[in-house]
Amino acid sequence: MRGEQEKSSTRTRHPRRGVRPAVIGPATHHYYKHQQIHPRTSPIDLYQGCPKGEHQNLVTEDITVVEGEVAIISCRVKNNDDSVIQLLNPNRQTIYFRDVRPLKDSRFQLVNFSSNELRVSLSNVTLEDEGRYLCQLYTDPPQEAFTTITVLVPPHNLVIDVQKDTYVEGEEVEMNCTALASKPAGTIRWFQGNKALTAVKTDVEYMEERMFRVRSQLVLTAKREDDGIPIVCLVDHPAVKDLQTQQYLDVQYKPMVSVSVKYPQGLTREGETLELVCSATGKPRPESILWQRVDDDLPEHVLILGDNLLFGNLNKTDNGTYRCEASNSVGSASADYTLFVYDHPTTLPPPTTTTTTTTTTTTPFIITDASATTEPAVHDTWAGDETPLVVDHAVIGGVVAVVVFAMLCLLIILGRYFARHKGTYFTHEAKGADDAADADTAIINAEGGQNSCEEKKEYFI
Repeated sequence: MRGEQEKSSTRTRHPRRGVRPAVIGPATHHYYKHQQIHPRTSPIDLYQGCPKGEHQNLVTEDITVVEGEVAIISCRVKNNDDSVIQLLNPNRQTIYFRDVRPLKDSRFQLVNFSSNELRVSLSNVTLEDEGRYLCQLYTDPPQEAFTTITVLVPPHNLVIDVQKDTYVEGEEVEMNCTALASKPAGTIRWFQGNKALTAVKTDVEYMEERMFRVRSQLVLTAKREDDGIPIVCLVDHPAVKDLQTQQYLDVQYKPMVSVSVKYPQGLTREGETLELVCSATGKPRPESILWQRVDDDLPEHVLILGDNLLFGNLNKTDNGTYRCEASNSVGSASADYTLFVYDHPTTLPPPTTTTTTTTTTTTPFIITDASATTEPAVHDTWAGDETPLVVDHAVIGGVVAVVVFAMLCLLIILGRYFARHKGTYFTHEAKGADDAADADTAIINAEGGQNSCEEKKEYFI
């Protein structure tokens, strides 16, 4: 651009007024020639008869533009009396004198020219175009106004660097996000999905030509939940909006194992069929699944069908803890299932007597294998959804109390009955003994008394 620019003329001082001179260039010579005025004459001399410029007001504004876009420079005059307006670049080279462009830079184009405004566009702005531009109004005295063009340079590239492509759960992940060649320096933020992350450190490096490079470092621990979740690096910069890049994490982890019952639904009883299902997920996919019986061998009638364990005919010897173990290149994990086989239900005949019998129900005591497994989230389970039938001790106690109370009531009734019928019993030989002097007389009195009782009485009318 500088090669296309013309050399500025020598700045001279007006011999009479000492006012600040204008830059004399080819466009100025062309204007002078058209007006038939000697080119050495200052443009201020052209307007010596003009009124004073205290009522005029030269206005301009600062401009912020993104590199490569278009900047609009406007020199506006209020209450202008047709004074000359010109625009100069930071090197004091005339860009426009009235509506004439002396500068051989086609990126400058005239947008509007009138007695009140000179508006010029600058396309494809570069960092070299940054600086203070001068608007001049040729009045007496002349007026000047500066407009500053600030060029913003967005980051040319946003890159995330990682140490490796694949991580194992529990490893430390280090990421570096770099925003290259920006002006001014940007601000980098980290996100995992919608969750904001905190960077360990951020470095800002000054480069040549007023450019900056920003580097931010993020450190986190790889988890299985992070697998396939993007880590986003976003830069905040006034020249660009929502500039971001992302890196997906590839996290490998050991299997997660669980055991469930396919059938039956409920208690597992003798003679029935039981099928256990082992589910295992991991990254990479588990290579093998192994069924075993804790502290014993698998029963002979048990079949292993892929990931399932099938009991064809349950019996009490099948009681125990069965373990499903899965493994991959990262590690292994297992889940346990505790099996308890219940008796087959039977129907008792109806009782033939009214004899009350007391039945004692024994609740089986089951010891669950609580041995630790490699998967802390797995717990032992029963062989069905229902629990063993347990007789409530409160019910038994209530029945016994009722029986005891009934027996006590019966004893009380019998005691009262015998108390009412209590008396002295006499034989026939003892009748009349109360009035006899000796035993013989008592016997005679008894016999006589008996006869007298049985005598017939006669009545005469």
